[in-house]
Amino acid sequence: MTSRRAASGTSLSVQWEELTASDFPAAVARAKGVCLLPMGVIEKHGPHLPLGTDVMAVRALAIRAAQEEYAVVFPEYYFGQINCAKHEPGCVSIRPELLNSLLQSVCDEIARNGFDKIVIVNGHGGNTHWLHFFCQLQLSERRPYALHLADPRMDEETRRRLEEMKETDVGGHACEMETSGMLAIRPDLVQLDRAGDEDGSPQRKLKGVPDTFTGIWWYADFPHHYAGDGSPATAEKGELALQAVARGLAKVVRAVKKDAVTRKLQDEFFRQGEQPLKPRGRKRRSG
Repeated sequence: MTSRRAASGTSLSVQWEELTASDFPAAVARAKGVCLLPMGVIEKHGPHLPLGTDVMAVRALAIRAAQEEYAVVFPEYYFGQINCAKHEPGCVSIRPELLNSLLQSVCDEIARNGFDKIVIVNGHGGNTHWLHFFCQLQLSERRPYALHLADPRMDEETRRRLEEMKETDVGGHACEMETSGMLAIRPDLVQLDRAGDEDGSPQRKLKGVPDTFTGIWWYADFPHHYAGDGSPATAEKGELALQAVARGLAKVVRAVKKDAVTRKLQDEFFRQGEQPLKPRGRKRRSG
């Protein structure tokens, strides 16, 4: 595979695994201590997309963003929350008690290698609530780094353009837009002729139990682990979306590089937590 280099023309790759040990310190310095950790899972993506779609897509996004605003991108991380797909072939679901421990160990190792700002870039919807909780867990003890969960935004003009281009209303998993993204980055792995082999419309089997949440909700709506219809996907739509979100993520990286507040507040929080009864001279704000 051709090595992907940073856009500025230097020889430092943005990909952790492509760097030599001798070049690694220079990469950390150039990244200003920022490492991107793109995450997904291994799960069914309808009848037509590969099991590793989430990680392939989110890592391609992170690499593009890092090429625009240099950061080091951690290797593929497939180990997220995917209990809801265990009924489908090829799914790899990690035990709940191991999920936090494994991710914490990886973050600690990233920090041990010189990065003091870690940005998780999530590519799987089923990770969302867990990752917010994981970020809160960082306050359980002192950390030599700040952990951020990226939420890159697409510019409004591109969002409107994509809405005009879309041909389907239901989406969310192996749908028109996710399939378009894979057509943009790995068309060789997309079997578009199979996209209509299964029904991706919501089944709404829990409509008689409103105003509650249950872990079986996804299976109740999408028992085939397919939400939407990938048939109208095109590489043009995928490339447009990928470029726009990559620009948004590069903006996040620039902001994290400049951030001098998060670690300061973290350290202050832990100092005060060690002596909660010590007077801190709180003053009421005027005005």
